[in-house]
Amino acid sequence: MIDLTELQQRTTAMQALLKKKELDGALFIYPIDVYYFSGTRQNATLWMPVEGTPVLLVRKSLARARQESPLPDIRPFPSSRDFAAVLPAEAVKLGLTYDVLPVQQLNFYTKLLAGREFVDISPLNREVRSVKTPFEVELLRRSGASLSSVFTQVPEFLRAGMRELDLSAEFECRLRKTGNEGYVRMRAFNQELFQGLAVSAGGPSYGFFDGAVTGRGLSNASPHGASLDLIEKNVPILLDYTGVFEGYITDMTRIFVLGDLDDELKHAFATSLAIQDFLQRSLKPGAVCEELFLQAAEMAEGAGLGDCFMGMPGEQARFVGHGVGLELDEFPVVAQGFKVPLQEGYVIAIEPKFVMPGKGVVGIENTFVVTAAGGVKLTDIPDAITYL
Repeated sequence: MIDLTELQQRTTAMQALLKKKELDGALFIYPIDVYYFSGTRQNATLWMPVEGTPVLLVRKSLARARQESPLPDIRPFPSSRDFAAVLPAEAVKLGLTYDVLPVQQLNFYTKLLAGREFVDISPLNREVRSVKTPFEVELLRRSGASLSSVFTQVPEFLRAGMRELDLSAEFECRLRKTGNEGYVRMRAFNQELFQGLAVSAGGPSYGFFDGAVTGRGLSNASPHGASLDLIEKNVPILLDYTGVFEGYITDMTRIFVLGDLDDELKHAFATSLAIQDFLQRSLKPGAVCEELFLQAAEMAEGAGLGDCFMGMPGEQARFVGHGVGLELDEFPVVAQGFKVPLQEGYVIAIEPKFVMPGKGVVGIENTFVVTAAGGVKLTDIPDAITYL
């Protein structure tokens, strides 16, 4: 449970940015934003004045919202006629998160609050949420430990001849039994993910998902993740999974092999570890995300692997790390064009991977907290390939 002090800390940070932008307050309607500032994921809208206490307006369930949220002002969602009265008359310049706001909802609130001016505060919201509080870091640490515990069990059930789907189902069953919630929330439009993926021999490792590895999936309607392909010997088996506990997401990848790998794949994996080690040491306040990505890409190029770094040749992802928290695609992004310096408290999944057509996929992924001493690993089990 989130206590009032934690929520006040988050609210104060957001209100400072609203004040800097000369806004009178903000309306949060996206469920995970409402949860972040209220502690409950019930169907609700949160009114946050630039100063003072937020008001949570709940459609359903009001009773559960009052049980879960420590906010002192929790009310039923008012009728359309009475909604404007919730906001003071002098609150005329209001923030909304346009990055996740359907036009229908914008029209709805424009009608309810006729005469008010709306401003996009998506960057402000993502800025606040990207810096994790100690409370959040501890939840992410627990998430990482639980996810890691399932990865250590893989040698108990991975066998030649089983389908990718069988491997993923067994992994997901065990992950679920640890308390994994399964909601891999993503903010980006048109992105979706079912917990993670198990890929043998690479794939195909191209598709709609904005990542290095996609997997074949089970149909054209679900072209991501495990397929019905049989797992063979002497090929890399990539397990890339999220752990979602108390809403907080950690992300990790490990490679397994039934037999052995050829030298080219081993070289690519060693390069992944070298890139990860460099980035982990560099995850300090002030380091610029784009510069870290470019240095990682340069390391891949120097190893003779530039054309298969972070995806199939011609379909490569232009990042090597992404923020995680209540969503899988939070800020910051260690990516080309993301010229943002790191801050202490950022939590980032670093995932240098190589897709080698005809041979398979190798790589590593771990979740780290940015600190003055470099990245602190939250998914803390050995990185080495597991040979069975």
